[in-house]
Amino acid sequence: MINEPPIQNLINVMAALRDPETGCPWDKAQDFASIAPYTIEEAYEVQAAIESGDPAQLQDELGDLLFQVVYHAQLAQERGWFGFDEVAQGIADKMVRRHPHVFGDAAARDAGAQSAAWESQKAQERMARAERGVLAGVAGTLPALARAQKLTARAARVKFDWPDAPAVLEKLEEEVLELRAELPAADPARLQDELGDMLFVMANLARKLGLNAEACLAGANAKFTRRFGFIEGALAAQGRTPNEATLEEMEVLWTQAKIATKVPQA
Repeated sequence: MINEPPIQNLINVMAALRDPETGCPWDKAQDFASIAPYTIEEAYEVQAAIESGDPAQLQDELGDLLFQVVYHAQLAQERGWFGFDEVAQGIADKMVRRHPHVFGDAAARDAGAQSAAWESQKAQERMARAERGVLAGVAGTLPALARAQKLTARAARVKFDWPDAPAVLEKLEEEVLELRAELPAADPARLQDELGDMLFVMANLARKLGLNAEACLAGANAKFTRRFGFIEGALAAQGRTPNEATLEEMEVLWTQAKIATKVPQA
């Protein structure tokens, strides 16, 4: 494995790990299904590295994610399906096909025109794969909020959509009333159904506002974490923990936290 190009060196390392006789027992025991959760986890860790702004961390996490691609390609090669070279060539061909304004003689496009052309090309490719229906190809394994936004974006292409964000807000108010009506009975199945409707409408609202619903919720999670950390820090300075504080005390500290942790506007 010495003096090989870096990507070939990685492919060779993966093959050695899967060697039936001398490979790693853990790696030899894996299959597509068992490795898939690690692939998803590594993608999220790349996102975290990007948010950290640490180039060294990003390089490391990109390597981990690349290893996942090599792992799946090795599993496929062992079954005689395809190898890493076919994966790499396939994505290169797809990018060339989807960018005729760069690699062909199509007219130059702005970002909006390119997005529309990209979606049109993807639709043609789904048809070629015999995937029928407007919603075909939206992965069922996506996080639910992200999938909701993609599903509604697909439906919007055939004009099945609200006219604007205020109209979506009206629908959200309707869903809130429906959920409120279910509270007295407290039927878990009904509450889940109505709360799901609310979340689905909120994903629509994010789309109509040009926002990413997952990013919105991730930002809210981060904000809550900062503010609750402020509460814990303030209580620790008093020699106490949240378990030893009253709700009223924590609400006062929460108000202070909102001021202390407010992100400055650009």
